[in-house]
Amino acid sequence: MENIHLIAVGGSIMHNLALALQQRGTHVTGSDDEIFEPARTRLAQAGLLPETEGWHPEKIHAGLSAVIVGMHARPDNPELARAQELGIKIYSFPEYIYEASKDKQRVVIGGSHGKTSITALILHVLRFHKRKFDYAVGAQLAGFELMVQLTDDAPVIIIEGDEYLSSPIDRRPKFHLYQHHIGVISGISWDHINVFPTEEIYREQFEVFARQTPKAGVLIYDRDDEQTQLVAVPTSPDVTYVGYGPTSTLSGMAARFC
Repeated sequence: MENIHLIAVGGSIMHNLALALQQRGTHVTGSDDEIFEPARTRLAQAGLLPETEGWHPEKIHAGLSAVIVGMHARPDNPELARAQELGIKIYSFPEYIYEASKDKQRVVIGGSHGKTSITALILHVLRFHKRKFDYAVGAQLAGFELMVQLTDDAPVIIIEGDEYLSSPIDRRPKFHLYQHHIGVISGISWDHINVFPTEEIYREQFEVFARQTPKAGVLIYDRDDEQTQLVAVPTSPDVTYVGYGPTSTLSGMAARFC
């Protein structure tokens, strides 16, 4: 049985991951210095709420299979330092999601705005058609209890691709780590200026994402968004580029490719 500890387990996506791992049969522990609702109640109901808030290096031991560190933790977090000292495998959230979905088709929806709505649309289309799928979404969606699902038999995973940093010790944007087969860019509007000080640096993160589309992969993008047009220029003959606009049906494209 896997034994995984989550640093900053109270985060909106991290507590969903903790619950999903427990449902999968993993032994889960976690720590955080502050946990708010609804994460507090949900973790308590699952028996995963830490007994006390704060960081406890004694929770990090050689018997752990891995440690997953959330963005809320600081680089000098004492539990993180202990895991590094013991040589325990440390994942950021996106690194672990990729590790858990290496054998699945990965659909990653990126964009400054609208990515949650598009992700929700795709999930509901797949559910309507009774397809098996996993997912990882940052926001709570109607009709879904947990916002992370990891199973052994789903052939595809739908991931909301955040462009923010992966962890306190990994400055790469989250959506660069998922290694998508199908990528979506809903639009680009300069954001996270504390991390990306210029519009060009911010747009470059989406350029990297677009270039990561693999051979035989698909890149779907808003053809009416000027910034998106700059990064979604067809550059590889081995990639299918699909521009969508007001008359396009994203749900139809989702059903086609998933």
